[in-house]
Formats: sequence, C-alpha cells, structure tokens
Amino acid sequence: MAAADDSLLDNPRTFSRRLPAQASRQANATKRKYQASSEAPPVKRRNETSFLPAKKTSVKETQRTFEGNTQKAFSAKKHSVSTSDGNQGERPCVKTSSLFKNNPDIPELHRSVVKQVQEKVFTSAPFHELGLHPHLISTINTVLKMSSMTSVQKQSIPVLLEGRDALVRSQTGSGKTLAYCIPVVQSLQAMKSKIQRSDGPYVLVLVPTRELALQSFDTVQKLLKPFTWIVPGVLMGGEKRKSEKARLRKGINILISTPGRLVDHIKSTKNIHFSRLRWLVFDEADRILDLGFEKDITVILNAVNAECQKRQNVLLSATLTEGVTRLADISLHDPVSISVLDESHDQLNPKDKVVQEVCPPPAGDELDSFAIPESLEQHVTVVPSKLRLVCLAAFILQKCKFEKDQKMVVFFSSCELVEFHYSLFLQTLLGSSGTPASGQLPSASTRLKFLRLHGNMEQEERTAVFQEFSHSRRGVLLCTDVAARGLDLPQVTWIVQYNAPSSPAEYIHRIGRTARIGCHGSSLLILAPSEAEYVNSLASHKINVSEIKMEDILCVLTRDDCFKGKRWGTQKSHAVGPQEIRERATVLQTVFEDYVHSSERRVSWAKKALQSFIRAYATYPRELKHIFHVRSLHLGHVAKSFGLRDAPRNLNALTRKKRKANLKRPGLHKKTQNKHSLAEILRSEYSSGMEPGVTKVRQQNVPGEPGGRPLPHSLQPTPCFGCGKTLK
Repeated sequence: MAAADDSLLDNPRTFSRRLPAQASRQANATKRKYQASSEAPPVKRRNETSFLPAKKTSVKETQRTFEGNTQKAFSAKKHSVSTSDGNQGERPCVKTSSLFKNNPDIPELHRSVVKQVQEKVFTSAPFHELGLHPHLISTINTVLKMSSMTSVQKQSIPVLLEGRDALVRSQTGSGKTLAYCIPVVQSLQAMKSKIQRSDGPYVLVLVPTRELALQSFDTVQKLLKPFTWIVPGVLMGGEKRKSEKARLRKGINILISTPGRLVDHIKSTKNIHFSRLRWLVFDEADRILDLGFEKDITVILNAVNAECQKRQNVLLSATLTEGVTRLADISLHDPVSISVLDESHDQLNPKDKVVQEVCPPPAGDELDSFAIPESLEQHVTVVPSKLRLVCLAAFILQKCKFEKDQKMVVFFSSCELVEFHYSLFLQTLLGSSGTPASGQLPSASTRLKFLRLHGNMEQEERTAVFQEFSHSRRGVLLCTDVAARGLDLPQVTWIVQYNAPSSPAEYIHRIGRTARIGCHGSSLLILAPSEAEYVNSLASHKINVSEIKMEDILCVLTRDDCFKGKRWGTQKSHAVGPQEIRERATVLQTVFEDYVHSSERRVSWAKKALQSFIRAYATYPRELKHIFHVRSLHLGHVAKSFGLRDAPRNLNALTRKKRKANLKRPGLHKKTQNKHSLAEILRSEYSSGMEPGVTKVRQQNVPGEPGGRPLPHSLQPTPCFGCGKTLK
C-alpha cells in the first residue's frame, strides 16, 4: 500500500486532472474513514482519466487543498484528530454539528408589565351556614375533606339553591364542580316525593371530554353516599353503547354525558326522555361550544325543550367567550352573572370581591382579561426550531430527574405529535439497568416516567392513564388539549406548552392544570424566534410571563457525563462553558437522530409527525396569522426537531396516499384540499366515540346508515368534523 501511494505521489499529472470539488469530497470521505487513526489518511489512486479540463497543480498545492478542505469541514466541531495525542478516539466527531449553525437570532422580549386579574380562592365561611342536609355536610367534611367554601362556592350555592339560572365565571381550580353539585344533591334529596330510579333524568350535566365526565361522576358519587336512592350515571364515547342503553332503561337520575354521545342516544335510543328534568348544567361551557359542538348543543336543547320547558340552567367556565354569551342567550332565563374578582381589580365591591348582576354576560374588557391563580409562576423561553427537541428533553431531565417529586404535563397540538414524542422519549431517555441499549442514555433515572393521553386512544387505556397519573407522585404526561379542560390532576408542578395555544383562553385552561385550590405551580411556554410577538398578545389579555434563557435550560446537560462528546465516557469534564453545553446538546440530538434513522419505518413515522405539526400550525386563527404562519417556518430546521437530518421532500406523498385510500371508501364526504380548520384537526379529541374514523367500537345498525331506518328531518345527521363523516 505504501509503495502504491509513493508511486501515486510521484505522478503529479494524475493529480492535476482532479477537480477541486471532487478532491474535496474524496478527502472528506477519506477523513471520516480514518478519523480514529493516528496516521494521516492515504491518498486514493486515480484509475481513470478525467475528461473534463482542470487546472494543473503541483503535489504540494494539492495537499494544501486537501488539508484546507478537511480543516474547514471539521473546524466547527472542534474534535480534530491529533497524531501526537494517545487518546485520539476519546472524543470522536459528532454527526449533527450544524445544531447551532444558521439559527435565527433570538429577539429580546420587550414586554410591558401588566397587572393580572386575580381571585381570592378560599374563604372562612363553613358549609353549615348554607342550611344543607346534615348528612351532606358530613360527607363534604369527611369524604371530600373540605371544611370551608371557596369564593365561587360561597357566591354560587345560595343563588342556585334559590332556583335561579346562573352564569358562573371563576378561575381554574377554584371548585366550580362542587359549586353546582352541592345544590343539585341538596335539591334532589329534599323533594317531597322520593325520587325513583325509573323516573329517569332529573339532572343533565354536559361536559366536553370523557376524562372530565369520569371526574364529575366520581365527585357526584361521593356526595350521594348518604342518599343511595339517587342514581348517577355517565355516558361517553368509547364505551359500549349496548351497556349504556341498559343503564338508561333501568334509570339514571343524574346524567353526566359528553355532547356527541348524548346526541347519538337521542337519535337511536327510544327509552331516553327528559320529561322530569329539573337541572341543565353546562360545565366548561366555552369548550363545549368549540370545535363544532354548537350543532350538537342545538340538537340537545331541541330534544330537552320538546319535553321540559321549566328547569334551572347553569353555565360554568373559567373564561367567557362570545360563544358562551350566545349559549346564555338561548338557554338561560333571567340569569345571575357571578364573577369572582380580586379586590384590587373590583374597587366597587371591595368587601365581597364578587360581582352579581341580573344581566346578560359581561362583554368587552371582561372577555379580554382572565383570572390567573396567584400561586402560579409563568415563564417563556425562545428557542430556535432546531433546538426545540433537545430543549424540551433537557427541561424534562432537569425537573423530573434531578429534582424530587416533580409532576409535569406537556401539551402538544395533535395526537401524532404526542405519539411521536412519547415513543421517542421512552426509547431514548429511559435507560435500562446494566449495559445501555443502542440509542439509549445509560444514566436515565428511574424517576422518569412517561405517560400519554390523547383522543385517538382506546377508552380503557385513556381511563387507565388518567387514573394512574392522578394517583402518581411523579411523572410526565404528554397530551393534547383533551386534558386542558376541567381535569383535577393533583400535585402537578409544571405545565409545558411545547406548541403554543390557539387563543389566550386555551392558554389559561392549559396552565390551569397546576396551582389548583391554592397550591403552587409553574408553567413554561416554548416559542420560536418568529413567534416572540405572542408574548405581547398575552400581555394584551393581562397575562404576565417571565423569560427563561435557553442556555439555562440546556446547562443541565453538564450535570451528567453521559452527554459528553464521547461514547458514554466515564471521566468528568473539568471546564463547563458555552462550547461544552453545545457539545452535550449535540450528543443528545445525535441520540434522537440515530434512533429515528435506525429504520425506514421510524423515518416515515417522524415525517408523519412533522406533517401533522405543519397541518396544525396552519390552523391558527386569523388574528394570530402574523405570528404563526406556515411560511415563517424553516422546514429543514423544523425537521431537525423531529430527529430528521434533512428536510423531507415527499411530505405531500403521504397526503396523496391517504386521499387515494379515502376515495376507495364509500359514503365518505370530500374534504377541502390543503385546508384544515381547527375543528377538523382536533375534533377527535372531544368526539362521541361513535365516528368510524375515530373509535374502535364495532358499528351497529344505526338510523341514517345504509340499511338502517331513516331519521326524522329535525334530527338529520350533521357533519362530524375531523373525520369527514356524519355524526351518529
């Protein structure tokens, strides 16, 4: 080999025919092949004569060109190979050296400090002041372990016990569920003629999600322990419709349901009736109206009004939107508007800190400001697109690995994103005992525990995950907005919004999963540099956030030597600086990329997640388009945050394949091409569970289907957003 190399070096005319670019490519390839060796890489023999003209150069000039190109290609990594050092292989070159290159500048966040609207959560008023049944008071004190009322309970319960309609607005985690459950139970047990199970529903409670339905059902069950003759029940998507029909036949006095499933039973179940209905409650009313549920509510109101005109109506929410005001106009009669405010915000009522008015719901500024729990600290960090994945992983490691008893909820914009990050973190951040598997970090702690929750999961699994995370002292729940409304997840310490919410109201409901009932909590919003203006949008709604620098999040990687720029080395680093942080972040990114590129299936899976992100990004409302616009995304940089080394070129191919598959299925409505509304993307999160494209339940002979009996004109099926089918 040496003789061949010498003969090649003695023939400068062969070298003179090489193109500079070709010499550079071969030099780089040779350099990678021999990077762990202490010898200089040999020069390959030129076997064929180039047919392209080239400038003649000497051997020395060619060697200088070779060395210059090599040094230029590897200088950014600062992992050059030394011939005199005996530990040349200790810090090999990392593939993803461009992680910190060509990123946009992170802008300074110039935000005006605004005074947030706050509420006093607790009062000193005990429940026995309300004149409730002694057994009910005893159950509240012993089973629910509550001795005094919250502000919203103190103001709402007396009004509801008087039989008035009410629109209740209070911050997340303030006890709104009990604010209507206690009056409901008190009024039902006090009825002169004892309630029979066969009487059917006396109370109808509508909630937007299945998890909230289960949570509300659990609360009602606890309150009804002394009153065994009152039977509660829950209807929700994902459960067997046959068993639900059997329960309706036997009788349910307090019926808790999601809108989609109730509409399904109204259309297909004969023995459901509302002739004895006394209460109609809309919990999380604004979310119920979102995502196309307004049509479902119309069907429900028409069915209820046809059988029962006189009843008590209650709307509850942490935010008041225009949709809620519309619903209040058509469902509430002479309502009392209850809004719990801080003393400094409402100088007219300094003693009560509560506004009670017999008037339509507030509008204008009232709709533009939101109540924030006083014990909630809000943060924001601006991260270039290429570093988003590494930054999220570093933050999870910082809080859930190096700190004790941390419980975190991470919000994503779609089901595919939840599945992608859940599987990725499960395979890379969670190590096994002994020798680490390929693509895993060996120092992953047993404190790390990942769970996922989204609308496309089987209902049994959704319920199990909800219960497991609720009773766990630590863990990371990756979820969509299906977990953003009303869920009481105990001891959640951090809320991370990996994808920005589509409205300030959604922001409030997300961060409302922490700092509940006076507990302390924190939130983090991750934005790209092009999205920094979103901070001012939040400030316009009286929402304050403080900035956390990206470097402060990434520096946690220096606390673990598994992120050093070598193959799981055991030596501790002596100097920790910006370059060391960058090298360790690059190692973590390489772990993610190696896992994604370990098979074609995983690459395709990452591309589908990227496609889902872009679709969801295109659904931001018009008033936020100047902040969140698809054209502002750098596809190559965004692809990096999905573990892809290059920007994919065939994203549209996946859509074409899916469209062709849909065309082969009969009875499927045509979708609007290349345009997806927010309802189309997210409706599956809150569906009834009966849509063929979402649920896994086998379809029965349903009215309105081919082969089924026709529907009445008033109950014709409405479009089911998100799956392109009719709502059953």
